[in-house]
Amino acid sequence: MLIAGLVKNSFVDYPGLIAAVVFVPGCNMDCWYCHNRALWKADNLLDTAEVTGFLEKRRGFLDGVVISGGEPTLQADLPQFIRDIRGMGYRVKLDTNGLKPDVVEALLPDLDYVAMDIKAPPGQLNRVVSFDLDDAPIWRCADMLMGSGVDYEFRTTFMPTLGVSDIEEMARRIHGARRYVLQQYRKMDSRTLCPEPHSVETIKKAAEAAGKYVRDMAIRGI
Repeated sequence: MLIAGLVKNSFVDYPGLIAAVVFVPGCNMDCWYCHNRALWKADNLLDTAEVTGFLEKRRGFLDGVVISGGEPTLQADLPQFIRDIRGMGYRVKLDTNGLKPDVVEALLPDLDYVAMDIKAPPGQLNRVVSFDLDDAPIWRCADMLMGSGVDYEFRTTFMPTLGVSDIEEMARRIHGARRYVLQQYRKMDSRTLCPEPHSVETIKKAAEAAGKYVRDMAIRGI
């Protein structure tokens, strides 16, 4: 298991729980606004035994472990790593972009929570990713999660190139979903020409439009 980073205590990454966050390197997308780009080709990887040793020592103080990235489903050792964590008594949350639905489905028996990114309306992933990419697996993963019985959320970073109608279209596609989270976009660097985030008013308007289609609508980052 390749591990590029570790947050030892987080109150925000696993809803309702205190969790450690394990970051893995590598990704099968290339989103221009990604804040974890440094993880793609991490040179200084953490020792897996040291990470699991830390988690062993924190039993009773932490409730869960979040596996994020990068894209965790690219890791061949992910199933065993998850089983090892669950063996310590932790609840496990997976963050994924949904491009590997078969991998996610195989992991579901050992997962307690899945957070899946929905980045653009159907057929428009090229607005986010810098190379051609079929988004059919993403929607297959979304449909699978909605029928799985495992707790989950979908989330979209409301980048400036998306509008309110785009958010509503994505929410319509996941009609009946348990939870949909709209996240504020953050500029990569105040010194660059990155576009400005949407106003709070626009984010609330988008959330109101999307909320008609999902059971629980939330906003983060404002």
